[in-house]
Amino acid sequence: MLAPVRNVLVTDGGLATELEARGQDLSDPLWSARVLLEQPEAITEVHRAFFAAGAVIATTASYQASFEGFAARGLDAAQTGNLLRRSVELARAAEPVDGIRRYTAASVGPYGAVLADGSEYRGRYGLGVPELAAWHRPRLETLAEAGPDLLALETIPDLDEADALVRLLPGLGVPAWLSFTIAEGRTRAGQPLAEAFTLAAEVPEVVAVGVNCCAPDEVPEAVALAAEVTGKTVVAYPNSGEGWNAETGTWTGDSRFSAAQARSWIEAGAGIIGGCCRIRAGDIAELAAECV
Repeated sequence: MLAPVRNVLVTDGGLATELEARGQDLSDPLWSARVLLEQPEAITEVHRAFFAAGAVIATTASYQASFEGFAARGLDAAQTGNLLRRSVELARAAEPVDGIRRYTAASVGPYGAVLADGSEYRGRYGLGVPELAAWHRPRLETLAEAGPDLLALETIPDLDEADALVRLLPGLGVPAWLSFTIAEGRTRAGQPLAEAFTLAAEVPEVVAVGVNCCAPDEVPEAVALAAEVTGKTVVAYPNSGEGWNAETGTWTGDSRFSAAQARSWIEAGAGIIGGCCRIRAGDIAELAAECV
């Protein structure tokens, strides 16, 4: 289904990072989902910026959007469903009409993202697979109904959550990629990456598997392992390598991201590359240039 425009497909960078750079205040439990509610046109402009930079995949502003989160703002289930569908519509509206195939990936962030306390960088929420599946199901079904090209199950820190998500995919009618956030060669919850990738190996609805929101230097080894274990397209879109302090809501350290690193990701077997937190449209333009 996913046909490369160049040697690989280039996905976008940090949508929230670009929104903040354009003056949006995201110091809110809803994060970029607040902009989806209050200023949707700002999201369309960011999607356009990433497309103009050379990305061919837009990930929607639904990463931290949830029925519970919007309910806390007084929205009912129908209103929340409309906002989730709007996230897909905004990405579609940003696609240039120039004959190049673009894709919309509906972002499905982990349960921990909605807690807004940095849990996605730890995993292990105290919930089992059935509870996690029940929590994710309404959002997955609603996003699938909006007709994206695929679902981006991203920044998943834990095997149980990955298991819950892939169990929900059959019957949705939309393919997905499954992307783990990792540290020191393991999931954020400390599990072996080979076990994580194996979860996706025999699931036909999962068309790509890989890593995101990790340090750039972790990517080549993880990509090679994902390719070996699954035989599927591998996706890789790290963050800048800076650290996230959940208590202060700030990034710490220096950026370790360089577009030139993309060549090692591709050589390791990546078929979809991009950036996550702290990666802006200019970075994606440089990354896309490496893929020509």
